[in-house]
Amino acid sequence: PAVPDGRTVRLVAVRHPLLDVSLRQEPGDRSVVPLDLILDSDSPVLVITGPNAGGKTVSLKMLGLAVLMFQSGLPVPCDEGTRLPIFHAVIADIGDEQSIATSLSTFTSHLRHLDVMCRTAEGDSLCLIDEIGDGTDPDEGAALAIATLQRLQARGAFVVATTHFGKVKSYALRTDGV
Repeated sequence: PAVPDGRTVRLVAVRHPLLDVSLRQEPGDRSVVPLDLILDSDSPVLVITGPNAGGKTVSLKMLGLAVLMFQSGLPVPCDEGTRLPIFHAVIADIGDEQSIATSLSTFTSHLRHLDVMCRTAEGDSLCLIDEIGDGTDPDEGAALAIATLQRLQARGAFVVATTHFGKVKSYALRTDGV
């Protein structure tokens, strides 16, 4: 990848490095499906939706890995034309950190991560959020998800979030920059 002149993330045929290596080592005709993705100043927020096992989380992790590999000087499995800016923060909420010992529910864990994002993300931040607003009532979760996306967009961060919520999908379709 190269560093762009402006605020642009452009992935061209990027492949998840762990999948790319493991599938090449196994026999058979299984290949990694490459991903193309663009985020820029006009569209800094991407909402990904689709069926379970459709690759949403893999795509989210692939972007994060590509950015961190690039910034660490590691080769990124991608094609020519890939552009990645230098981010001063990559903030992720992926997975489930519930804990009975600390009374931390799935939802509370997500809230803590979203709180950190909303307080610290800036124009040089990349925020990755898997199943935004999940773990509570769907109407309340969707409202929280939309408010979070609005806040992060207002702070100038690049954001990629996955969702199954219809209200979040509708918000994305009717909102400039998303």
